[in-house]
Amino acid sequence: MTSRIEPYRVSAYNTSKQSENKIHDDTVAKRFGFSGGLVPGVDVMAYMMHLPVSKWGRAFLERGLIEARFVKPVYDGETADVTGEEGDGGLVIKVESRGQLCATGSASLSASAPAVSMSDFSETAAVTERRPVDATSYELGKWLGTVPRAWAGDVARDYLTDIRETDPIYASEGLGHPGLLQRVMNKVLVDNAILGPWIHVGSRMQLLNAARSGDELTARAKVTGNYEKKGHRFVELDALVVANGRSPVAHCQHIAIYQPREQAAA
Repeated sequence: MTSRIEPYRVSAYNTSKQSENKIHDDTVAKRFGFSGGLVPGVDVMAYMMHLPVSKWGRAFLERGLIEARFVKPVYDGETADVTGEEGDGGLVIKVESRGQLCATGSASLSASAPAVSMSDFSETAAVTERRPVDATSYELGKWLGTVPRAWAGDVARDYLTDIRETDPIYASEGLGHPGLLQRVMNKVLVDNAILGPWIHVGSRMQLLNAARSGDELTARAKVTGNYEKKGHRFVELDALVVANGRSPVAHCQHIAIYQPREQAAA
């Protein structure tokens, strides 16, 4: 038995127009065949998270599971429609924009957060000096760390505005939006190499604890895949996101094209 839940409509915003990743820049993105700069996948995933948080509330932030795959770009200023169907105890989620399916995913709620041992994830610092990405940057089996980051006060409020989040739970309970954990996963890549244009293509995130606004977040990530497919170079990460050096908040798998075809061939 399935049923549709209240859809969620977002006026998409490209939060990374000025970022180092020029796939979010209109001119560069067009060179890769896109209509303009891409709204970051981590932000599209944040749009998707609105539905399970609306359904399960804080419980989802403490022990929810969400998966997302990005199939077409979402562009700045365009409307993104997030829809969900309930069935088998979970949600099937879609994001559509400009008449196209842009992302697919699912969300569910565990009875309790899975037990994850921090000792299974090596604590590694980010490189002290980033170098242009090469064959050694994301070697299979390599452990990668991140520069610690925190989003508090005005910065946390600005983030909620940027991703168009309207749920009051974050402000009223002093919680960090789980989309920030996905931003930390992106930082695993950019904190350890100087990249050209690159594209986040999918993620799986098991939440383990609700993050607090202002938590200092880091990731302990292992490279589990590095391969070529259709001329693109892909990297896959298995990581634990940790708050304040001691509290696991999410177990994540993250997939990105770190060298798109045009760049890889250059």
